[in-house]
Amino acid sequence: MAGISAHEAWPALPLDAWADTYATLHRWTQIVGKVRLARTPWINHSWHVTLYVTARGLTTGLIPHDGKSFQIDFDFLDHRVVVRTTAGDSRSLYLRPRSVADVYRKLMAMLHDLGVETRIYPRPNELPDASPFPDDEAHAAYDPDATQRCWRVLLQADRVLTAFRARFVGKCSPVHFFWGSFDLAVTRFSGRPAPAHPGGVPNLPDRVAREAYSHEVSSAGFWPGGGSIRYPAFYSYAYPEPTGYKDAPVRAPGFYSTDLREFLLPYDAVPAAPSPDEVLLGFLEDTYRAAADLGKWDRAALERA
Repeated sequence: MAGISAHEAWPALPLDAWADTYATLHRWTQIVGKVRLARTPWINHSWHVTLYVTARGLTTGLIPHDGKSFQIDFDFLDHRVVVRTTAGDSRSLYLRPRSVADVYRKLMAMLHDLGVETRIYPRPNELPDASPFPDDEAHAAYDPDATQRCWRVLLQADRVLTAFRARFVGKCSPVHFFWGSFDLAVTRFSGRPAPAHPGGVPNLPDRVAREAYSHEVSSAGFWPGGGSIRYPAFYSYAYPEPTGYKDAPVRAPGFYSTDLREFLLPYDAVPAAPSPDEVLLGFLEDTYRAAADLGKWDRAALERA
């Protein structure tokens, strides 16, 4: 990252300073993600629903539709949502303080105009407040600077998580963005089935959670925070959690959260370090080793030499 300071590459993202924008943007990403969900064949562990980090924001990637394809992009540099089709047509919507209901109506109209009309389940998932998108006038904040800073954090997280992913030769997810929980994640698998997940995720069918966690995992990623965690953080957890996991040694300032039942590394500790990449990779490796060693994974077969 020659010529880019840690402050620029890893910008501040205090949760309370952009909480209203975050809540609105979270729901906007759910609308877009649900379009992909509605049009894409099911892929194990819900990998077909995710968004991906791009040089300008987030994208659905190509979505098939009646012999042609389209994609929806969030552009956090020009602050637009853009829909493009493989026929060469496009429509865009500027991001500004506007309600979830307004974005929902206009995006659905754009899809109709482009001949890729898509019906979605019009309520949020994984959020306690599941107000229908067409009725949600309450969430209408948009701070372009905060949104762009969040995207810049995702850029760096995507880069380091990809380097971490490259060290594993077993089954592993892409580095992808889950709009349900608004986090960037990568998941490694032991290859063994897991006990049935208990479910209970707000506004998410238990069958989806059980399929997502059908096999043993060590999963890590970045999350802007929420609930009892009032700051952005990198996280890492194991399912099922092996005995002794919460007491496993992890380099400071990483720690085990008894509230979330996962390890956290406060985001602010990363840009403050002399080598942000080293601190983050150390956290990812420590927590993965705890899951793999205590869970008796076949590490020799799963890891790149």
